[in-house]
Amino acid sequence: MHVALAYNLKREDDESDPPSTGNSLLNESGVSVRQPGRRPLPDPDRSDVLRIDTSQQHSQSRPRDKFAEWDTVETIDAVRAALSIHHRVSLVEADDQAYRKFQSLQPDIVFNMAEGLKGSSREAQIPAVLELLGVPYTGSDPLTLGICLDKARTKEILSFYRIPTTPFFVLTDVDRIKLDGFEYPLIVKPLHEGSSKGILNSSVVRSPQSLVNEVARVIESYEQPALVEKYLPGREFTVGLLGNGESLRVLPIVESKFEELPNDVNPINSYEVKWIWDTVEHPMNLLECPAKIPLTLRHQLEKLARTTFEVLRCRDWCRIDFRLDASGVPNVMDVNPIPGVLPNPSEHSFYPTAAAAAGLSYNEMINAVLNAALARYHMSH
Repeated sequence: MHVALAYNLKREDDESDPPSTGNSLLNESGVSVRQPGRRPLPDPDRSDVLRIDTSQQHSQSRPRDKFAEWDTVETIDAVRAALSIHHRVSLVEADDQAYRKFQSLQPDIVFNMAEGLKGSSREAQIPAVLELLGVPYTGSDPLTLGICLDKARTKEILSFYRIPTTPFFVLTDVDRIKLDGFEYPLIVKPLHEGSSKGILNSSVVRSPQSLVNEVARVIESYEQPALVEKYLPGREFTVGLLGNGESLRVLPIVESKFEELPNDVNPINSYEVKWIWDTVEHPMNLLECPAKIPLTLRHQLEKLARTTFEVLRCRDWCRIDFRLDASGVPNVMDVNPIPGVLPNPSEHSFYPTAAAAAGLSYNEMINAVLNAALARYHMSH
């Protein structure tokens, strides 16, 4: 079978715009979004605003994490090698020539790991092209990918189905922040990013001035709205899923362990933790899989992961991140329909770690995703 592998290559020396640039979402007013069925965060229109502390602003116009979502040569080659065990593989970089490349190659199916070039729906670009061409592909469709990259839209859908997720609001203008009545700490994130882009140690805020500074940083650096959530103090877990329908498989649960971080570092999977402090040369013991948790909590997480997968209409594979609130209730933090698959175990990639705990080698994991898609399309493999 002829399989095309769609990817975005991470070029460390590339000075082009970050993936989210080119479709600015800023406007003149802020937007407040509340979660139905839960006690909302206070109305951001209720009191005087603090101004940005300009001495705290970042001098860089381009964030250093701009290509965090894209894959390295090593990862792309590892996926290619895994697929090549059983199939003929062609590589297609997900650039502005991808349509013509797919049209020329006419593959039987595409293994999609492309994050897209730019815009808030960038992960939907390659699947949309493939649907236009009538070419089957792995993973979720353009609608699901577009929704899951918008953290607020994802949370709104989860809230409708009464799946626990943290109270939140969205801000597109720092001057709209009204600061009375908040319960700190809060956490500030870019609305349309993955791979911990824009989530720094400073993203956990404990004061009005810190909130203003972090919202300003996100809006200025990433040219998109800031998502502000209640910070949850509990343990953090990741659940990988593989397959569809009756054959949907929940992989062993991964727990993020933060004990090796310095005392003054927030226990979150920030960009610094995932990409700077934990390195292949100096690895930290950050993951435990299978997680050592009570059976009741395991069943809770597995059930919530399955329901989230189905509600968002994910396909073939997905990674869902959870954190426990003060009462020990798991809340969905993020949904990743195109999980990262770094091949080196020392790089602590969540999905391969879970697959390995399930007894799957890296090559078996990649081909299992492809086979799930082939079965969904009723194609033999």
